[in-house]
Amino acid sequence: MTTDQIILFTLFGAVFGLLLWGRFRYDLVAFAALMTGVVLGVVPEKDAFSGFGHPATLIVALVLVVSAGLVRSGAVMLITRTLIDASRSLGAHITIMGAVGGILSAFMNNVAALALLMPVDIQTARKAGRQPGLSLMPLSFATILGGMATLIGTPPNIIIASIRQESLGAPFSMFDFAPVGGISAIAGLAFVALIGWRLIPSREDATLNRDDISQYIAELIIPEDSKLIGQRIAELQEEADSADVAVLGLIRDGNRRYGSARNIALQAGDALVIEATPDALDEFRSTLKLSVADAEREERLNADGEGVEIIEVVIPEGSRLDGRSAQTVGLAWRQRTVLLGISRQGRKITSQLRKTQLQAGDILLLLVPRDTAGHVTDWLGVLPLADRGLAVTDNSKVWLAIGLFGGAVAAASFGLIYLPVALGLVVIAYVLARIVPLSELYTHIEWPVVVLLGSMIPLGAALETSGGTELISGALVSLTDGMPAWVVLSVLMVVTMTLSDVLNNTATTIVAAPVGIQMAQSLNVSPDPFLMAVAVAASSAFLTPIGHKNNTLILGPGGYRFGDYWRMGLPLEIIVVCVSIPAILFFWPL
Repeated sequence: MTTDQIILFTLFGAVFGLLLWGRFRYDLVAFAALMTGVVLGVVPEKDAFSGFGHPATLIVALVLVVSAGLVRSGAVMLITRTLIDASRSLGAHITIMGAVGGILSAFMNNVAALALLMPVDIQTARKAGRQPGLSLMPLSFATILGGMATLIGTPPNIIIASIRQESLGAPFSMFDFAPVGGISAIAGLAFVALIGWRLIPSREDATLNRDDISQYIAELIIPEDSKLIGQRIAELQEEADSADVAVLGLIRDGNRRYGSARNIALQAGDALVIEATPDALDEFRSTLKLSVADAEREERLNADGEGVEIIEVVIPEGSRLDGRSAQTVGLAWRQRTVLLGISRQGRKITSQLRKTQLQAGDILLLLVPRDTAGHVTDWLGVLPLADRGLAVTDNSKVWLAIGLFGGAVAAASFGLIYLPVALGLVVIAYVLARIVPLSELYTHIEWPVVVLLGSMIPLGAALETSGGTELISGALVSLTDGMPAWVVLSVLMVVTMTLSDVLNNTATTIVAAPVGIQMAQSLNVSPDPFLMAVAVAASSAFLTPIGHKNNTLILGPGGYRFGDYWRMGLPLEIIVVCVSIPAILFFWPL
């Protein structure tokens, strides 16, 4: 063993020890290890920051931006309304989401599948009042498992197919992976849905308490071309229940109506009075295509064409709004701002919102032109509340957002364009179409995750170039000398899984596949079962957040620690090995 190899193995051991300990932030630990590697000379200076431009790092960053665009466009809400019910039990939710994620990832890149479903899962968790971390890890594992079933589902399968073509003259076809990968995926999904999610540590401080979220009294207006005209309020009850909104009454011609209003046919210009959280309010508005203000105020609001954003503010004593109404201070015509809702704990609001006399302590939900929030709050003399990531869904662009994303995924899946480039083009299109505001482009990226990946990739590459992986491979061949073929196959699979948890799964495949072929030749058996074992094992990176891009993607949004993954990941990897080995021996005989 060389000095460089000793240093690298020591560094990796120290990194994983510190990450499992959890005392220090994972991005700082990884970056410190990278800098140490550079100082000690095991990582070349020219390669020190190569990980930050690595495709895996770029994919993670771009996917997070694309996911934000899918949320803002209403695509996620569309999926949520048709597929997800927040009232379901956690186990039922994980089962359905896992099945959908597994099927999608079989026919599209598993990173793209997670990008589509992750915001859906987060939104459902918020509606259900539970922490997203309870369901995000099962979803990530499900999309990884589903990708094993087809050629295009995951990069290791594509690499294995190309290595087989180079070595044996013919690649694996689209569904050659289905018998082994499909069975492994089904077994893994069953474990995740029934048992695995129960092993995830629960942190009470990360739980979303619905009582902590302000319920606002708001008004939404029936536009001229609305399909609701002629319907009764009572007929909206199903949509209201689905969005968790309470319809309190109706305002017509400046007069508020209660009780009997539920049986009055709706007209253009009517204002529905509702009580809801900001997210529920936006979902209800977007679903029924309601307006936030009359035509004149809405036109003024969008005059600059840069879009709008939602802010929450509290009225202190001495504010311009204290004792006055939004109409009196000229909120709409002076600041192009719409009073969307009022939260007044324990006190009823009976007048129109813009005519309601506001009081110190009231919490307001304001719709302001983008990038003007600071000016508006200063002018009003109000105090902004902490940003909760509230956004206005622009459902007029839902099919544009879905079409751009779907086209990019299809092009990448069939090899027409490189996946990072495809995602980059989607991000550019989202910005140009104002689906994602330029001012928020970088706020959706989990930068600690980027630092983690960018730091670990050069260390993994250094381990490979120093001969560390070859050392492992040689030891593996020596260890299995004289053993039965199925035992050798099992050992190869376990070692490949272990490497995949430390290295990028693509790099693991490139290293392990030639070793598998060499083992098959030494045993004088078919190399196909060994290649299949490498394909399944390289994708089965469930112990750490760095082995697979999907695990990295959920690290920040799920609020996970480095050591959380192995709790569900370790038994899952054992199940995959126990199921896939017999399947390989049956479908791909030695």
